[in-house]
Amino acid sequence: MNLSKAQAVLSWLMQLAVAGILLQTLFFKFTGAEESVYIFRQIGAEPWGRIGSGVIELMASLLLLAPATAPVGAILTMGVMAGAIVSHLTVLGIEVKGDGGLLFGLALTAFLGSAVVLIIRRASLPLVGRYFQLA
Repeated sequence: MNLSKAQAVLSWLMQLAVAGILLQTLFFKFTGAEESVYIFRQIGAEPWGRIGSGVIELMASLLLLAPATAPVGAILTMGVMAGAIVSHLTVLGIEVKGDGGLLFGLALTAFLGSAVVLIIRRASLPLVGRYFQLA
């Protein structure tokens, strides 16, 4: 897959930013920080939802760090962040425990950044890449 220099730079910026967001939240999820436990209790998914989403976010962040697997990491991230966004909009509210909407904003940022990565690197997805080679 041949990306222009601008596409490659934008993709890497988004990949690193999204992976950074995901990785920095893992400490709170895996150590059972009060805010993480509170969030997952509110949505009825403590502790398995907290730990499970942390594992998926860890896998997604690692996948985002390699160009060949970045689109798969982006898809995983979009799925987890879609759940977070829906939880904020339906159960938690935009602001959680006085965070000023920070967690909601990070979820939106990770979702949108992953969408950019997926759009730019879509040709390297196995089925999509095969389709483009056959056409």
